[in-house]
Amino acid sequence: MTTVAERYLQAARRESTTRRYQQALAHYESGWGGFLPASSDSIVRYLAEHAELSINTLRSNLAALARWHLNHGFIDPTKAPQVRDVLRGIQALHPRPVRQAEPLQLRELEQCVTALLLEENSPNPTVRLRACRDRALLLLGFWRAFRSDDLCRLRIETNQLVPGEGLSLFLSSSKSDREHQGRTVSVPALKRLCPVQAYEEWLALSQLQAGPVFCSIDRWGHLAPTALHPYSVARVLRRALTRSGVAGERYSGHSLRRGFATWATRNQWSPKALMEYVGWRDVHSALRYVDAGEAFGHWRSESTPESK
Repeated sequence: MTTVAERYLQAARRESTTRRYQQALAHYESGWGGFLPASSDSIVRYLAEHAELSINTLRSNLAALARWHLNHGFIDPTKAPQVRDVLRGIQALHPRPVRQAEPLQLRELEQCVTALLLEENSPNPTVRLRACRDRALLLLGFWRAFRSDDLCRLRIETNQLVPGEGLSLFLSSSKSDREHQGRTVSVPALKRLCPVQAYEEWLALSQLQAGPVFCSIDRWGHLAPTALHPYSVARVLRRALTRSGVAGERYSGHSLRRGFATWATRNQWSPKALMEYVGWRDVHSALRYVDAGEAFGHWRSESTPESK
C-alpha cells in the first residue's frame, strides 16, 4: 500500500477510536491472554471473566475485535448468537446506572469567568495567557455545547470573526459527522459571558493568526504549535474552576455540553431547536444531556431557580 493511500486511510479513522481499539485489543491479548484470530467461544469466556466492566466498555471491546477480524479477512466471531446472549446476560445480572458528566451551571461558569478576568490582570504574562485562553475555551465550549474534541479541532484560518456581532466556526469533523463533511456553526455576541469577545481577546493577546485556536502553554508562556489534546480540556476546566473556588473535580469535558443543554431547557428551548443548534440527530441523544429534574418546577422541595 502506498504512503499516500495509508495517509487517507488514517484520516478516515478517528484518532480517539483508533486509540481505544488498540487499548481493547491489548486488553484482550496481553491483559487476558487471548489469541487473534479469536473464536466465538473464547470471546464468550472473555466477556464472562470481565463482567465487572461496564456494558459500554464491553461493547467497545467487541467492536475493536470485530474491526480487527474484518480488516484481516476473517469472519467476525462477535456476531455469533452466544456472544450476544452472554452480553445480554451480563447486562441483566449486573445492571449499572449510566454515569453522566455533571452539568456546569451558569452560576459556576460566571464565578469562574470572574476569577479568570482577575487573573488576566496579573503581572505574570504566563498567568495572563492561560487565563485568557481558559476563558475563551470555557465560554465557546459552553455556549456552543462543544465536545472536547470539537474545541481542539478549531482552527483560526477557517473561522470568521465579526467583533461585537458574532463568530463563524468551521468544524472539520465531529463524532456525528461520519462522512467528514464538516459544518459551520455560528456563535452570537452576548451581553455578558460573551464567547465572541473572549475569542477576540485571546487571539489579540496570544497574537495567533493561524493554526489551532487552543494550544497548551508551558511554564514560560510559550505556545505549543499543536492543538490541545481532547483529554486536556477536562484538566483545563477543572483547574480553572478550582482556582475560582468551585469544586472542579466534579466536572469533565462533557460538563460544558451538558451545562448548555440544561440551561437551554430551563430557558424554554424546544427540543427541535436544541437538537438543531447542538447538532444531535436523534432525540435520545439529546435527552441524555438534559437535566429533567426541573420538570416539577416550584413544587420541588428546596428548589433553587437557575440564573437566566
